[in-house]
Amino acid sequence: MTSSPRDRRVSQRIGAIAESATLKVDAKAKALKAEGRPVIGFGAGEPDFPTPDYIVEAAVEACRDPRNHRYTPAGGLPELKKAIAEKTLRDSGLVVDPAQVLVTNGGKQAIYAAFAAMLDPDDEVIVPAPYWTTYPEAIALAGGVPVEVLADETQDYKVTVEQLEAARTDRTKVLLFVSPSNPTGAIYSAEEIRAIGRWVEDHDLWVLTDEIYEHLVYDDAETGSMPALCPFLQDNCVIVNGVAKTYAMTGWRVGWMIGPKDLVKAATNLQSHATSNVANVAQRAAIAAVEGDLTAVEEMKTAFDRRRKTIVSMLNEIDGVLCPMPGGAFYAYPSVKGLLGKDYDGVRIDTSAELAEYFLDKAEVAAVPGEAFGSPGYLRFSYALGDDDIVEGISRLQKLLA
Repeated sequence: MTSSPRDRRVSQRIGAIAESATLKVDAKAKALKAEGRPVIGFGAGEPDFPTPDYIVEAAVEACRDPRNHRYTPAGGLPELKKAIAEKTLRDSGLVVDPAQVLVTNGGKQAIYAAFAAMLDPDDEVIVPAPYWTTYPEAIALAGGVPVEVLADETQDYKVTVEQLEAARTDRTKVLLFVSPSNPTGAIYSAEEIRAIGRWVEDHDLWVLTDEIYEHLVYDDAETGSMPALCPFLQDNCVIVNGVAKTYAMTGWRVGWMIGPKDLVKAATNLQSHATSNVANVAQRAAIAAVEGDLTAVEEMKTAFDRRRKTIVSMLNEIDGVLCPMPGGAFYAYPSVKGLLGKDYDGVRIDTSAELAEYFLDKAEVAAVPGEAFGSPGYLRFSYALGDDDIVEGISRLQKLLA
């Protein structure tokens, strides 16, 4: 008997989307905590700091203003788009017209909207791995095909031009570029960015560059924004960014995309039907964030830098673990290949996914396995949590594996 379309309760397109692995790990850790278990969660990629007071106060004031009780332009408040353009010039040295800005419900919506506007069915997007879990799903949902290019710890998790060229085909349309990286914390130097930019120009490709971690760069690394370093790419480049990581505003859901006006207009049309405007109160808070100085950001960065050094040092004390020092963001991404293929408590563990389950069950420590990021054999530890929790959590693993 043949099945009819009505027999499929969920569409094939949506049914093929996997749940966010990072959110799944975080949700499981929080559920166990709610049951009273002393779980330490390294899964979530969000700062543990509160949103700065001046931003919160701007939101409180916005709640009382009747202007914010009504629909506003689908593409974002004009004041916020102007502020984002000015912030981009201040922080990246890139001149942007407010008409090139689309304000979205967080960075994830910006990523999907950009791919939806750029891709036709079967267009290929080169995705350097390890990658954040959402990228391949957003590409596939937009009709494209993600093509993974793996860079391991021996090359500091950074792909080379030669690797990109080997992955390019006649169907390649976009390069996804992320620096600083989630999940590895890797940062490309200005020289490396320019080399990749020249390769992109030579083959007339698009670039989507995710700059959500732009302010979390350590050790005075010389880096920058691709369209600023490679101005010849500006008509074929989309920037994705937002307030979530820089200003500890993950729950406020304000992101944006910056790109050529025709592409941004197409993505704005999509948003006008999908969600309409981002919540006005959150947009008003975002104006305060991007117009303010970076004092609070620098304070958080100082704490992250300290935690970065602590967690990397402690992870590298475990036999079988190799953890490079991340140059940015707030993630450590150690290789745990030396821990695999062994028996633990009478059970053989062969994959990083199995190892993550073992850590959660036996040590009550939650980390995200590398399978979620396209690179089995690794674990991602967010160090966006308190210093004491970091020390306690990694100490548990040291004792468990001793």
